[in-house]
Formats: sequence, C-alpha cells, structure tokens
Amino acid sequence: MKSALIVGSAGQDGQLLLRGLQAENYRVLGIAREGVHAAPPCRFTKIDILDAAQVRAAVAETKPDEIYYLAAFHHSSEAFPASDVAGLWQRSFDVHVNGLLHVLEAMRLQSPHSRLFYAASSHVFGAVSSETQNELTPLQPQCIYGITKTAGLYAVRFYRREHSLFASGGILYNHESGLRAKNFVSQKIVRSALRIKRGEQERLTLGDLSARADWGYAPDYVDAMRAILNLDAADDFVVATGETHSVQELVEAAFGVLGLDWKAYVDEVPSLIARRRPNLRGDATKLRTQTDWKPTLTFVQMVERLVEESRE
Repeated sequence: MKSALIVGSAGQDGQLLLRGLQAENYRVLGIAREGVHAAPPCRFTKIDILDAAQVRAAVAETKPDEIYYLAAFHHSSEAFPASDVAGLWQRSFDVHVNGLLHVLEAMRLQSPHSRLFYAASSHVFGAVSSETQNELTPLQPQCIYGITKTAGLYAVRFYRREHSLFASGGILYNHESGLRAKNFVSQKIVRSALRIKRGEQERLTLGDLSARADWGYAPDYVDAMRAILNLDAADDFVVATGETHSVQELVEAAFGVLGLDWKAYVDEVPSLIARRRPNLRGDATKLRTQTDWKPTLTFVQMVERLVEESRE
C-alpha cells in the first residue's frame, strides 16, 4: 500500500487530492489546522508545521511515498488586520517557507526516498512584460503572498540541488471548484447567482469586470500534481490553461447557466479594488510534453461545473 502526507489537507486542493488517493487505497496522513475526518485508511492530525520535532516525528513514522505541501495563507480570506503588515509577513513566511523547510529537513533526515510536491503560485511572476509565462520567465513577485511563495520555490530547488531530494514545484495559476472558499471571486459570483435565482439576494457588486485571469478546473490541477511526482526526475512546472478570461465572462457564464441576464443584477464599483493585479497567462507546454497532461474542461464548461457543484 502506498502512503502520502498532505500538508493543507482541509483546503480545496487537499480535499480533492485526498479523494483521489482514497480511491487508490493510499494510506494518508493529512495535516490541517481544522479538525477533519475521513474513512480509513486515512487519518488526520493537527501537527504544528512550525514545530520541527513534530514534523520530523510524523515523517519518520509514516515514511510517505509522496508528500504534498499545499498549505497557503490567503490573507484576504483570513480577515488578517490590514494594519499588521509585520504580522502578515510573519504568517506568510511561516506557512509558505518555514513549515516547508521543516518538511524538507524531515524528508532529508528521515525519508529521503519520498517525493515532494510544493504548490507555488503564478504570483511568483508578479508584474511581467511577457505575454505568457513559463519556467524560464524571471521571478519578480510584487506582493507578500508572491514573495513568500517564491522563497518556498527556491527552498525546493535548493534541496533538490544540494541534497538530491525528489522535490518538485508547481507554479499553479487560478484553479477553481465547488470547494473553493466563498470569498474568492469565482465563488462570490456563482453563489450570488444561485441566491439571486432563488430570490434570496437582489444584486451582486464587483470591483472590476474587465480583470482577467488564467482560470482552470481544480481537479485537473490536482491531477497535474500527481503526474509531476510520477516523472523520472524532479523539476518545476507551470500548471495553467494558457487562456485568460475576464470576470465579466465568468459572470455571463454563471448567470447564463441559470437563465438570468447578468446585466440586470450586477453592479461594477471600481473603488472596491485596492490593488490591481497583473494579467498573467501561463504556458504549460513543458508539463503537457512531459506528462501528456491537459485541461479536461473548457472555461465555460468549468463555470457550468462550478454552478452545479455549488448548487449541491
């Protein structure tokens, strides 16, 4: 029986990954802040990833074939005090770098045969001039989330180079599912559309309908993680659809599925946007070539799936 360790098992990607591993009868140890449960052979714990001894003990006990470091600190979704910039830096480094270092060290000392996947982000590219980004695009993050995710990616590269560990990084672009937290724009749109359809809400207010993103379907991205760990050699890969779509396109598709004219219900208030993000579009040619991975849904099909999953 194969085994896996999932750090961040309660998040969207962690839950999707868990389901896939369960289906293949993996023995799984999930690490999450919240208490979560699943049917055997999976078990969960509240191990503190900032406690090196606890992490080392967990890795020594399980000696997992695969490790997925999916933990992320989305400060906008954590209601983190805007005035506490130093605290935001500290928490971001703790989750994206320090916890990861403890896992990498435990892997080096206790389970060097393990294969690790680190979930980085398209935010590592920051403000770029190139139309698309690939693994050779310079990393120049502009926000705390992106800077700390970049540091985590460099830590993975260090352990791969200096200690010959199988440690791979995935530069993940936006990916959505019904498990996405409700404050993400995709879920805000989908859930509002459903409430409007049911007569429970009258209007939806958004900041910038013209903002664009490279949006994919989260289960496809979890499949990419597993494909990356099944390669002969560790490396870093961009995981993206290669297409960008506007917030307005997402609104049109979501309301359209429900037979609603979005223009009758949606207000655009630009003042809601505190910081405009760059238009990033990923080039996943390297991943597609080495693993035969590709998205299974078009953008519109993805939005239709989001509506159906959120309706349940």
